[in-house]
Amino acid sequence: MTLQLPVIDLSAADRGPEARARLHRELHSAAHEVGFFQLTGHGVTADETAALMRAIRAFFALPEADRLAIGNLNSPHFRGYTRTGEERTGGSRDWRDQLDIGAERPQHVPAAGEPAYWWLEGPNQWPGALPELRELSLAWIDRLSRVAHRLLHELLAAIGAPEDFYDAAFADEPHLHLKLVRYPGTAPTGDGQGVGAHKDYGFLTLLLQDEVGGLQVERSDGRFHDVPPLPGAFVVNLGELLEVATDGYLKATNHRVVSPAGARERYSVPFFYNPRLDARVDPLPFEYAHRAPGATRDPANPLFAEYGRNELKGWLRAHPEVARRHHPELVGAAAAPTG
Repeated sequence: MTLQLPVIDLSAADRGPEARARLHRELHSAAHEVGFFQLTGHGVTADETAALMRAIRAFFALPEADRLAIGNLNSPHFRGYTRTGEERTGGSRDWRDQLDIGAERPQHVPAAGEPAYWWLEGPNQWPGALPELRELSLAWIDRLSRVAHRLLHELLAAIGAPEDFYDAAFADEPHLHLKLVRYPGTAPTGDGQGVGAHKDYGFLTLLLQDEVGGLQVERSDGRFHDVPPLPGAFVVNLGELLEVATDGYLKATNHRVVSPAGARERYSVPFFYNPRLDARVDPLPFEYAHRAPGATRDPANPLFAEYGRNELKGWLRAHPEVARRHHPELVGAAAAPTG
């Protein structure tokens, strides 16, 4: 079933007061009522996108031994390659493989008294046989960071909030995360879970998907609707921290990926725009706060104001083998209903 997402043209912000006001009305409606939209007018070119997609296809075409040489089991920072079926959502295996990449930084081993989430800062792993992937991926992180920064400003302005309210939380070293993902078709068991239903727990996600499709978003009728690929657009969704910060006025929405039929492959590139690990996400003062319905609460998965605690919990649950190998002292905490 298909119920089209709103399409938001970010370039309208540059076309004068009337066009920007119209952008704000449309963005307000999409973020408040749906939590998902297609973003055009972002300035990322077709050539930039095509170069990244070529490199992604080349990476997944490498021999499995080359990919496993940079497996995330090597990394206490959860960076690197995850083979198909090794990541979990909602406790069930996701039928995809992927390369997890973050901002390239030195390893941060938490000192005595420092929060364990600092383990999430560290170097990436790169395939020696494909050196161009490093440059293209890091350039993509930088490029989409600028798009997301601008989009967040316009979104906050659209709901009558100070548009720079969260700038301090993103200052210096925000926690930026990129996934290069392949869905290799339906699992041998016939299970169609490419990625199980979930909400993102950060701020903003910008997704580049190929022409195959498979992303589905839960809408107000309680059903999951297909999101047909729109050439040149990013699919944007809001994370739970924005929902909590606005007491439910901005909407984080369940979504999932259904595996492609048969052996057909699907490629996608989600980019997660999130604040510094040690940033505290304060409640947002905004014009429509009196209409806020209250944020959705999940007793098994509460959120903390300190961003890094949410991020670490997510990694420990999604990658239990990495957690057991590098962080056995944290495994029990991840299994418990913590944020």
